[in-house]
Amino acid sequence: MATPSNFKVQQGCVIFAKNKRRVSAFYQQTLGLAVVESETSHDLLRADGCEMVIHAIPRKIAADIRIAKPVEPREDSPFKPTFVVPDLAAVRAAATKTGGYLKPADGAWHFRGCTVLDGWDPEGNIVQFKQPD
Repeated sequence: MATPSNFKVQQGCVIFAKNKRRVSAFYQQTLGLAVVESETSHDLLRADGCEMVIHAIPRKIAADIRIAKPVEPREDSPFKPTFVVPDLAAVRAAATKTGGYLKPADGAWHFRGCTVLDGWDPEGNIVQFKQPD
C-alpha cells in the first residue's frame, strides 16, 4: 500500500479493548483525539503528534475477560501511558462521562513543571495525565 504524501509519522500506542466503542470514546474525549479510521477491528485516533489505536479483542478471547463493576484499576500492569493535557478538570469530566476515572485533585503531585494525576479508562487500564503548570 502506498503512503499518502501528507502522511506524518506520529508517536502513539495501541490499547486492546473488550469494548472498543467505550474505550475509544474515553480516549477521544479525555485527549481530544479525532477518529481518523474506524473498522470493526479498531479505531485509529489522532491529534497533534499523538496517535492511538483502540484495537478490539476478538470475541472468543474477550468472552473470558471480566471487567469489574465498578471498574477496578489494573495496578499490576507494567505499562502506563502518559499524556500532556491542557486542563485536568476537563479530563476529569470527560473520564467520568465515558466510564473512566481520574483520581481526586488532592492526590496530584508536581513533576518537571506539571501537575500530574493518574486515572484509568473504562476497562481499568492505568493512564497518567499531566497539565503544565
